[in-house]
Amino acid sequence: MLRALCKATMVGLALLCWTLPALAGDVLPVMVSIAPQRYFVEQIGKQHVAVEVLVPPGLDPHTYEPKPGQMAALAKAKIYFAVGVPFEKAWLPKFSAANPLMRVVHTDQGIVKIPMVDHDHLEKPRAGEVQEHDSDGFDPHIWLSPPLVKLQAQSILNALQAIDPDHGDEYAANGRRFMAEIDQLDADLRSIFAGKTGLRFMVFHPAWGYFAQAYGLEQVPIEMAGKEPKPAQLEALIIRAKQRGIQVVFAQPQYSAKSAQIVAQEIHGQVVLADPMAADWASNLRAVAEKFKAALK
Repeated sequence: MLRALCKATMVGLALLCWTLPALAGDVLPVMVSIAPQRYFVEQIGKQHVAVEVLVPPGLDPHTYEPKPGQMAALAKAKIYFAVGVPFEKAWLPKFSAANPLMRVVHTDQGIVKIPMVDHDHLEKPRAGEVQEHDSDGFDPHIWLSPPLVKLQAQSILNALQAIDPDHGDEYAANGRRFMAEIDQLDADLRSIFAGKTGLRFMVFHPAWGYFAQAYGLEQVPIEMAGKEPKPAQLEALIIRAKQRGIQVVFAQPQYSAKSAQIVAQEIHGQVVLADPMAADWASNLRAVAEKFKAALK
């Protein structure tokens, strides 16, 4: 009997030793809407988080519908970091219903959003008309402004510390490093755009409003209320582009570049890709800034 007890004890200790590393290696399953958010969460959570992105690269976050496999992943998530893209309005209640224990954190909370503007104010939405890309009529692309990302990062930090206080000090240290990285990026971008205040750049989809606001620029969108412009609107755009000496039209991979190509052809310019959804957020903003700078010469 004693031998059996010792054997059972040894087996139990072996099992305990096997499970402790697994427990120590446990990570928080986190869901985010778009790829840039993964960058933010991983900078603060580091090895303590496992982040899954709902909207795959190259797809439109304004109208995306989650796949069944993603709904299964959502059922296991501890935190969902929302950013305010339009599809969240319809789907967040469904996510919460599928996983009532999942904490939903609105990282856009407290951020004053700017209206989505049509191309150079050539035509404003009529009363009661909303723009397809944002059901509230406000620009959701807050992740493209480093100063606004600092606010989002603070929300992420607070949520991680609340749900995982054992690693709170690590999250705080990571948060300070990330804030310093954002400050350096902001300083670099301000240097890139020094002396460019007030200059305009032309884009197809108006995703760069907060970026332009942060650095004293102005975007001139081609898209009209989430739709391709009508021929008369396109003609007016081409005239204005010629008057302002615009030589580059920016487009993004998530949308058709047809209208952008037409404008570029008429102004004897070129279409350049600028992806607001790139996963490597900091490197992408630096690269886009250099493209904008070159276009504004």
